[in-house]
Amino acid sequence: MTGTESDRDYIQSLERGFAVLLAFDAERPVMTLAELAAATRLSRPAVRRILLTLQRLGYVDGGGGRWRLTPRVLSIGQHYTASHALIEIAQPHLLHLAEQTNESASLAALDGTEVVYIARVPVRRIMSINVAIGTRVPVHATSMGRALLAWAPRPEIERVIDNGLRAHTARTVTDPAEFRAALRTVRDQGWSLVVEELEEGLLSVSAPIRDRSGAVVAALASSTSSGRADSERLRTEVVPLLLRTAERISADLGNRAVARTGVQGRDGFF
Repeated sequence: MTGTESDRDYIQSLERGFAVLLAFDAERPVMTLAELAAATRLSRPAVRRILLTLQRLGYVDGGGGRWRLTPRVLSIGQHYTASHALIEIAQPHLLHLAEQTNESASLAALDGTEVVYIARVPVRRIMSINVAIGTRVPVHATSMGRALLAWAPRPEIERVIDNGLRAHTARTVTDPAEFRAALRTVRDQGWSLVVEELEEGLLSVSAPIRDRSGAVVAALASSTSSGRADSERLRTEVVPLLLRTAERISADLGNRAVARTGVQGRDGFF
């Protein structure tokens, strides 16, 4: 598709509609027209037309001049869950892993420079952020992100690096060379361990989930706190359980050839 064809097929009004929906968050659950215009950098007349359209469709409510999302927005996420067999397949495995480790088990997918939680079995709250389905965390500072990125093509890896390896704690890897080396380690051993790089006291291990073709489509993670375990315990006790669970999910997706080491074709920058 040429650039001209791409521009012709691009629907800007749809982009603006999503911009308005995504402007609402935990810090701004209710906003005025003026606040939404400022948040989206759109004109007030444009935001007003979008809000009235979304209101007619049932996605927002504007009583008293203050706008908020309605529960119908949740149906968008439900359609994603219903259309992805991976989540349904993985759920019992997540539950079993959580029972084995007595820690939270999660499934996540890569979305640009972020990791998005797509399934989760919580055991106890270990992070200050509210981890729920749809929660986004940075790729570079999480074990899930590294498990997803280690086998990705070079342009995806460089996009994450170019976006900036922001420090979240004193232990966050922010040097590009060190980050690339960390991805090589993940690729060589087949799993990822991150200790207190996203949040103080948070430790997590992750392993890739592969589909029938062998492509990495998700990451499985087990998370805990420094008060409950250390990195050595995760390596010796949790990683073997994590890898077996990841292999079972991959097998249920039709993959029968994933080696325990995770080495499968030296693509990307390796």
